[in-house]
Amino acid sequence: MQTTIPSKSKDDRRIIQVANTRRDQGTDGEGTFNIDASIFEQKDVFPTEKMPNMLFNGIPFSKVPICNVRVSKNNTILTITDAVSGEVRLIRSCGIEGFKNTRKGTNVAAQATAQTFAAAAINKGYTNIRVRVRGLGPGRMSAIKGLQMAGMNIISVTDSTPVSWNPPRPRKARRL
Repeated sequence: MQTTIPSKSKDDRRIIQVANTRRDQGTDGEGTFNIDASIFEQKDVFPTEKMPNMLFNGIPFSKVPICNVRVSKNNTILTITDAVSGEVRLIRSCGIEGFKNTRKGTNVAAQATAQTFAAAAINKGYTNIRVRVRGLGPGRMSAIKGLQMAGMNIISVTDSTPVSWNPPRPRKARRL
C-alpha cells in the first residue's frame, strides 16, 4: 500500500515562509512618505541667482553652516562644517551614540543620533543649517527627520551621492 503526501502549492509554501520569517525590529529600510502638494505652489521654493545673498535670520545663505549626513548600509555619520572654510565643528555617528554592529545601520539609530546631534548643535548656537546627504542607506530620510524633530531649521537639502558613470567591469560569466 502506497501513501501519498498531498503536495502543497507554491502559494501555500510562500505563505508559510512569510509567516515563519523573523524580522529584526528596526532593520527594514526606509518607507515611503507623501509630499504635500502645497509646497510646489509656493514661489520661493526653488533656488534662483539671488540665493547666495538671501538672508536667513541675518546670515547670508552662502555662510549658513552645512550639516553633512554620510549614510551607508552600516552606519550614519553627521557633521557640521563651516560653510566658508569647510572646517568640522561637530561630529556624531551611530557608533558614538551607542549602537553596535548591525544596529548602527538602521533608520532608528540614524534618527536617534540626529536628534542628539541636533541638541548638541543647538547648544553650540547652530539653529539654521543646510543639509547635504551623501550615500545610500536606510538612514537617509530618518536623519533629516531627526534633525527637524529636534528643532533645527533646515534651509535646504542637497543630495551629493557620487554616481559612477564608468563602473568597474562585471565578473566573467560562470560556465556550467
